[in-house]
Amino acid sequence: MRKVLVFGTFDGLHLGHLNLFRQAKKHGNYLVVVVARDATVNKIKNNLPLKNEKKRLREIRKCKLVNKAVLGHKNNPYWIIKEINPDVICLGYDQKVFTENLSKELEKIGLKIKIYRMKPYKPERFHSVIISKTK
Repeated sequence: MRKVLVFGTFDGLHLGHLNLFRQAKKHGNYLVVVVARDATVNKIKNNLPLKNEKKRLREIRKCKLVNKAVLGHKNNPYWIIKEINPDVICLGYDQKVFTENLSKELEKIGLKIKIYRMKPYKPERFHSVIISKTK
């Protein structure tokens, strides 16, 4: 089994997210999605997501492309990576937070994981910021 990890807010599952999952699954056969905690989203984006973490997690778990979905850690975003111990991490095309030093952080915790950045899927239409403004 080749385990692939993606992480994000996923505040309203849309075609861009589904495309991310499909691209990620090309790098392995078991997709784990980490859903960001409300507190983490608030800290990073300076506002809470439209849907709370439990609702976002439930929505991701219903997605047939996803093999497992979990909430991120409250204290350290890198701990969940160590717990899951994926073979590959796939990042969204626009993910910046927690990714700049990801390789160094993984090294610190003793993990050697391939990291790939996925391509955008109609970012002018299927970006969470744009979608949330239309609701």
